[in-house]
Amino acid sequence: MGTMLTTVIVYAVFIGVLWWFLMRPQKKEQKRLQLMLSEMQVGDTVLTTSGFYGVVIDISEEDVIVEFGNNKNCRIPMQKAAITQVEKADAAE
Repeated sequence: MGTMLTTVIVYAVFIGVLWWFLMRPQKKEQKRLQLMLSEMQVGDTVLTTSGFYGVVIDISEEDVIVEFGNNKNCRIPMQKAAITQVEKADAAE
C-alpha cells in the first residue's frame, strides 16, 4: 500500500512540474497578447503573423482594420491572434 501511495505522489509531482513548464508560459503569453491588443490605438504600427507591417486605421470591438500600403486595407478579427507586435505611433517620433 505504501509503494502505491508513493507512486501516485511521484506521478502527481511529475504532472505538476509539466504543467508549470508547459501551461504557465502559454497563459503568460496569452495575457501579454490581450494587454497589447487592449492598448492598441489608431495610428499604431502592427506586425501580423504573416510578416506584414501595417498601420491601424480603425478599431472596433470585433475587428481591426490595418492599412498595408496605398489604400490596401485588411480587416483582422480581434479574437484571432493575427497581430504579434504593436509599435506605438508616438514612440517613432
